[in-house]
Amino acid sequence: MFRIQSALILTLVMGAVGPLCAQEPPTGIEAVAAIEKALVDVIARAEKSVVAIARVRKERPGETFQLEFRPDPFGRRPSPLSPPQPTDPDFIPNEYGTGVVIDRRGLILTAYHVLAEESDYYVTAADHKVYKASVKGADPRSDLAVLAIDAADLSPITFGNAAELKKGQIVVSLGNPYAIARDGQPSAGWGIVANLGRKAPAAPSESDPAGRPTLHHYGTLIQTDAKLNLGASGGPLLNLKGEMVGLSVALAAAPGYEAAGGYAYPIDPTFRRVVETLKQGREVDYGFLGVLPGNLPPADASGAPHGIRVSQVVPGTPAARSGLKVEDVVTDVDGAAVYDADSFYLEVGRLPAEAVARLNLVRDGRQRTIDATLSKYPVRGKKIVTAPEPAWRGLRVDYPTAVVDAEGRPRGGMSFADNAVIVTEVFDGSPAFQAGLRHGMLISHVDRAPVRTPKEFAAAVARKSGPVQLRLVGDDKNPLRTIGP
Repeated sequence: MFRIQSALILTLVMGAVGPLCAQEPPTGIEAVAAIEKALVDVIARAEKSVVAIARVRKERPGETFQLEFRPDPFGRRPSPLSPPQPTDPDFIPNEYGTGVVIDRRGLILTAYHVLAEESDYYVTAADHKVYKASVKGADPRSDLAVLAIDAADLSPITFGNAAELKKGQIVVSLGNPYAIARDGQPSAGWGIVANLGRKAPAAPSESDPAGRPTLHHYGTLIQTDAKLNLGASGGPLLNLKGEMVGLSVALAAAPGYEAAGGYAYPIDPTFRRVVETLKQGREVDYGFLGVLPGNLPPADASGAPHGIRVSQVVPGTPAARSGLKVEDVVTDVDGAAVYDADSFYLEVGRLPAEAVARLNLVRDGRQRTIDATLSKYPVRGKKIVTAPEPAWRGLRVDYPTAVVDAEGRPRGGMSFADNAVIVTEVFDGSPAFQAGLRHGMLISHVDRAPVRTPKEFAAAVARKSGPVQLRLVGDDKNPLRTIGP
């Protein structure tokens, strides 16, 4: 395999370099040496921005651990020794991953699935220093997370642009496979871009029967033949300029196969938006339209060259307010063509809440355009937000479409209140709590001002210093609640 790959690279280099040489073309050894130098330079520039991550389960009260006995060379009675600590060079973690430096003051980007409940995290940098890390922000929808360590002079990675990638381009991966980079020195691999826009394999569960909780399940992934073993998740995929064009993910192999394909999350505008939000410890939001899309049959009579047919419009959502109708055929979202339900979900999901999505569609054989201001998508999974929006008098509100129940399903099911915001948090003993506000209540008015978005609610309560009257939806006995200062 190595000889075939080397021969292919040599052929490509000879073809690319030959026309540029006015005199003699390079010899085979010179061409291979040029490729070798390019790879060495890429790795040398980027590896100082790559870290190894160890995940250690927190000790629970009452737990006991086996202690290691070492024989004494002088024949004395052996004494038990505690296992090495995560900061020791001999420590080998059971759970591990990779990260990339995105801020010189100690911010580390990795994959969300590297994290786990009740765990501590330790980061080993390229200079062999080990740092205890905390989670700054984590977002299950993008499968991205940012850790923070107490450092001041790290080397951030340089982001590239995955939109410029083409099948066949050479890429380099750096990572921590099988925790062997616990000295801070990442392992390197290389290959080509095998394809673009691939879908992550679905993994159905009781809480998510579709098994597609992330945007990547709808077709974002870079596929590469660079080898990405367990532990490579969170490492960079680099182009030959040394720019990070993707964040590598090591997926489980499909049943019956020895290894999974290599994939990476592309560095695109959505990725950058998510990373900037997580760096600040804030919640990442995603747009929600409120339609059930259906794939077009091969012989469709609408006259649209591509698109999805609207099978259902959910009441109380932006789709209903904007005038979308059942049987409409949506062909484009913000200028991006859609070809099936997955590409439709992806293009809408890339946009943030409150974005205006321009939909090109065909209705009754005629083309038209509709603008829809998106609400907020109900993200499944645990989000980690260390800098939440400030509470007002002990409560926080959100879009009704954004709230999920205990099973991870949208709270409103197939219908939402389109004239209210929903209470998502009430602090015990706060003025809101004392007035009877509770999680799940719907607020339609602040004093006499109608509110149906969190931004409208924030504007309505801003600079109010005295008692404020809130009107609740669905409470006929006591719809008005007065919140004291």
